[in-house]
Amino acid sequence: MSNPGRGVRVTRWTVNPLLRHDHIWRAEQNLVASYGDGRRGVLIELNLSAGVEPDEVFTRFLEGYRARLPDAQPPERLSAMYARAVLDREQLQRLVGTDQGTTPLPPLLPFVVRIWPDYVVEAHVDHSISTVKADAANRTYGAAGAGIAWGVADSGICRDHPHFAGGTLTDPAVMALHRDFTYLVRGDPPPPKFDPADALVDLSGHGTHVAGIIAGAAPAAAVPHIACQQWTPHAGDQDLVEWTTRTLEPSRTLSGIAPLARLVSLRVLLEDETTTSSAVIKALDYVREVNAGGSNLRIHGVNLSLGLVYQPQEYAAGRSPLCREVNLLVGTGVVAVVSAGNNGAATADPFAGGDPRASLATITDPGNADRAITVGSTHRDSPHTHGVSFFSSKGPTLDGRPKPDLVAPGERITSAAVAHFRTRSRDLARFTDADPCYIEESGTSQAAPHVSGAIAAFLSARPEFTGQPDWIKKRFCDNATSLGRHQFFEGAGLLDLMRVLSNV
Repeated sequence: MSNPGRGVRVTRWTVNPLLRHDHIWRAEQNLVASYGDGRRGVLIELNLSAGVEPDEVFTRFLEGYRARLPDAQPPERLSAMYARAVLDREQLQRLVGTDQGTTPLPPLLPFVVRIWPDYVVEAHVDHSISTVKADAANRTYGAAGAGIAWGVADSGICRDHPHFAGGTLTDPAVMALHRDFTYLVRGDPPPPKFDPADALVDLSGHGTHVAGIIAGAAPAAAVPHIACQQWTPHAGDQDLVEWTTRTLEPSRTLSGIAPLARLVSLRVLLEDETTTSSAVIKALDYVREVNAGGSNLRIHGVNLSLGLVYQPQEYAAGRSPLCREVNLLVGTGVVAVVSAGNNGAATADPFAGGDPRASLATITDPGNADRAITVGSTHRDSPHTHGVSFFSSKGPTLDGRPKPDLVAPGERITSAAVAHFRTRSRDLARFTDADPCYIEESGTSQAAPHVSGAIAAFLSARPEFTGQPDWIKKRFCDNATSLGRHQFFEGAGLLDLMRVLSNV
């Protein structure tokens, strides 16, 4: 029975309610990007329905901004719709407050719709290639990714790793396109000149591991060093996970799903695997710029193995700035593949104080974006037996749309290891990032690049469908294999590249 005395309050606002709370401005809070001295990152949504061109809207907003905040760092334009500023609480109040003193200030609010927090965003293969039938597709259709370029918005890609020695990162088609956006995460001004080499380093290892699942391959002459996890019994109540090594079976190779595809490193994550909404939005806008708004596709898809838990009281699911920018990118012909998140069991354990009834609707942004292909995780080689990974975020979205869209292998996936990923294992720590080191890792961050690689492989065999991301999403979902699990867990089912190619 409903309680007529208590309703749900839904309000419209200019300044996001989260930015009004005292705790957000405290030094220990890390939900919103922080830059010391009480300053926080904010996203400013420009009013593109103000009756003037977008460039003119930004120019007039900038005039009002400078008049009100002569002491603040200039804002940076991220896309046609969003700008980013770093402000303390008093400066934010001055930005949106009424005029002070006797001198009239240029109008501001007619050109600003909302001010959002610049949220902190976190990062979320030899056996799994057969699971999604990429090896069969390569043999039958020659679907190896040739001629396709895929963006990887992550912690960078290490160009020194032998997995990418075949021109995956250095081919002239992509070499000049790599871009580092981590200056936005650090709160620095834009560099006077962007150097593509800055995006070809990886201090975390996350981006290189993700990229190795999409494309590239271990050189035939190299003997790979592979670290894997195993459970070992110890005294006490719990077993422990230890790192060991394994030898590659003679019949298997360490290859990306689309080994011949070219990769574009869009470096947005810092060494600690965190980024901000502003850096990701800037990267997505950069892809649109490189592609000339869709008229000349040089980057055919983007992999986003990252996400943030959004505040449902603030906006409808899938309507955050990050989700809207993903949808705009898809509208220009680019496929956007996003990890669903690793919050599947976040509230399902009653012994941890969680509410079992709240264990669904855990998809993270930008996975809630309607036009994104949102990917959950399953077992690497026994998906029908083990089903959807316990950690994989579940749908539906809070506004009732089905998500995730697909599931793909995300448990104990072997891929290229550098930096922190490599040094997790004592056996690999004695090598360098230039050695053929590989390591297992689990998460929807590993599931999403299986789908990115599969679509890159598909487009190399069927290039006529380049620039049709909505058609591609529908065909991949229509031809997925059900694991017999609920739609909120598995979406349309397990990725099946061979079936997609066979039915076109």
